[in-house]
Amino acid sequence: MIGWDGILLIDKPEGLTSHDVVQAVRKIFQVRRVGHAGTLDPMATGLLVVGVGLGTRLIQFLMAEDKSYRARIRLGAITDSQDAMGIVLEERDWAGVTESAVRDQVKEMAGDQAQCPPMYSALKVKGVPLYRLARQGVEVERKTRNIHVSRAQIVGIDLPLVDMVIECSKGTYVRTLAHDLGLRLGCGAHLAGLRRIRSGSFRIDESITLEELKRSVDCGAKIKSFLGLREALRETPQLEVETTAARRLEDGVPPELFSVSGKIPCREGEMVALVNNGRLLAVARFRPTRTLENRGDFELLRVFPHCRAA
Repeated sequence: MIGWDGILLIDKPEGLTSHDVVQAVRKIFQVRRVGHAGTLDPMATGLLVVGVGLGTRLIQFLMAEDKSYRARIRLGAITDSQDAMGIVLEERDWAGVTESAVRDQVKEMAGDQAQCPPMYSALKVKGVPLYRLARQGVEVERKTRNIHVSRAQIVGIDLPLVDMVIECSKGTYVRTLAHDLGLRLGCGAHLAGLRRIRSGSFRIDESITLEELKRSVDCGAKIKSFLGLREALRETPQLEVETTAARRLEDGVPPELFSVSGKIPCREGEMVALVNNGRLLAVARFRPTRTLENRGDFELLRVFPHCRAA
């Protein structure tokens, strides 16, 4: 596997951190350049997008995608971490909560909103992760962030448990959604289970476990969940750059519109993949009217020299 560049779709098990998965992939592939696109808490399972080699340069683009989760929420208890791994701070009676009240409040979860990140999170304040401060009993002020929940659907209710599918923007804390739901219901709540089932265009049924990955590598079998650089950008418009312009692009010169073929984006600022003869050259934005630089019609975001074909 040494020398391969691309994206792995891993089904993370419960109990491992996202960094644990990265370390395992490094060991299996015997490579150091490995990273992930979007942290999953140790309690959570499901789809973790992992970049290998030059695939780590795609992580910044893949992290921006929306995500989907299966979530289980337990009413009646508030925890310090807002999930089942935390210490119970307060227990409240949920017996008076009706299914109708739960459904009414879940409807309020959808849409644009400002969310305050929990103290038990990997966000840093002056270089220190919040969860380290939380473990010391220190709470600091956090800035709210704008998030969007495009879907909040109940798929099962057996009170005090509520099972949901949640589709949301990057940076959304599902356990905070669970916590806030409990506050609105008056009985308190926390996240009892979480499984990521989609990240952008990638789906959980495309992923493999770490055990399956190791077996495939050990026996030299094809890894179904490994996507080359071009395939990892499968939802991004791909424009073929003619050879002369491709050589200049590798030197950092953006191509002009007449030197590319393919479906040209119709919107200023849309992201594209620039390719030549089966290999990814660069990720760029369509910027025909930019004035900061006179060269080319694209703003280069990442250049990938000498990448193998996807």
